[in-house]
Amino acid sequence: MEQKVYELIDSYRDEFVATLQGWIRMPSVKGEPEDGAPFGQDVRKMLDRAMADIRAMGFPVRDFQGYACDATLGDAEEKIAVLGHLDVVPVGDGWTKPPFDGLVENGRIYGRGTNDDKGPSLAALYAMKAIREAGIPLKKGIRLILGCDEESGWEDMKYYGEHEKIPDVGFSPDASFPLINTEKGMVVLELRAPAAKTGLRILEMATGNRINVIPGECVCRAEGGEELAEKVRAYAKKTGLPYTAEVTEAGVVLQATGIPGHSAYPEGRRNAIGMMLLLLKELGAEGPIATLAAAVGMEHDGTSLGCACRDDVSEALTCNMGILRLENGEWFGTLDFRCPVTADQEKLKKNAAAHLPGFAISVATQKPPHHVPADSELVKNLLAAYEEETGLEGKPMSTGGGTYAKVLQQGVAFGALFPDEEDLAHQADEFEDIDRLMLAVKIYANALIRLAAE
Repeated sequence: MEQKVYELIDSYRDEFVATLQGWIRMPSVKGEPEDGAPFGQDVRKMLDRAMADIRAMGFPVRDFQGYACDATLGDAEEKIAVLGHLDVVPVGDGWTKPPFDGLVENGRIYGRGTNDDKGPSLAALYAMKAIREAGIPLKKGIRLILGCDEESGWEDMKYYGEHEKIPDVGFSPDASFPLINTEKGMVVLELRAPAAKTGLRILEMATGNRINVIPGECVCRAEGGEELAEKVRAYAKKTGLPYTAEVTEAGVVLQATGIPGHSAYPEGRRNAIGMMLLLLKELGAEGPIATLAAAVGMEHDGTSLGCACRDDVSEALTCNMGILRLENGEWFGTLDFRCPVTADQEKLKKNAAAHLPGFAISVATQKPPHHVPADSELVKNLLAAYEEETGLEGKPMSTGGGTYAKVLQQGVAFGALFPDEEDLAHQADEFEDIDRLMLAVKIYANALIRLAAE
């Protein structure tokens, strides 16, 4: 029977790609809430599209008032959960491929959500389909839950949990293989301070729209002329960083070009807000901007905030400024901390506040870390499935990313990014290799058979 599962998965390839293209063409970025569409009409349309496809596959599907949907295989009371999400972050800068077209080129499918998380969620759905069509007898049910607010406040999982019992055990196909059994805690701070009345006069700046995205471009308009522009060019030459300055009638337009990415994985990225902070301080900015330049700057480990820490389970803390804007004479910004398992989150908040004098600081989000022991049956079964399908050794890992695994009593993140692949979540030209996605379907099928049939 299991051989039949693999044959079926191979036969699904064209159908899978066409279905994923349909999902990618839905720009499911969070918008203004409406009746029946708590995360906006674009997300609602994506949810409707997913539910229609699930019904066409023959699965019963339930709509939880636009917050989420679920589909179940098997009628056993005990169920294994698979939790994915249908919402995506905004497009951002630097794309060379159409972000919502589902372009297939050289064995890859491009578009926002191919990696995070529509492609992996669909892979789990097709694994369920293959198990059903192969007639694999199940001792436990399998429940796929697809949320619509993972990239923002997780109100979807809150609503779902209030209206339906979430299974105790399962995985989220929203990270990397082999398996992530440790997720760092999260603290998001919102910062507010009145603009300085002395020093360089900043007229306009608004960068970032997601706390969990490393901004790749920051534009600022400041009072000045050619002399200020020359200072920018000199600073760019001195630092080797990509800054530009354009003199206009309305002031000097400054631009910093970074390298975008996911806030949980700052290595190899470059935060454009941090670049701009350092430039503005060099040009004479005072008050909040000078404070942020000194305490945050281009660091991603929290050192100058007094927050740097690490442990052997989850490694180092990371920190990202994802939003900074000037509104009605007041600065507003966000700091996204991903905290090691052993970190004292209350102490981190106090240390950050002590290094940011002049700012009013509030906590927007705070989540504890999540850890499932490496010797648990869940981890051992999933790693065995990965090893059998890939021939590679599987070891559990930690991450600064947050997945729906946290909502399960015993949940881990499982795929679908392979170890030798670049993580393009939240980045320009996001794509998935189609062969790798089909391999992920087989891994998920193997894993679900181990968890639900044996």
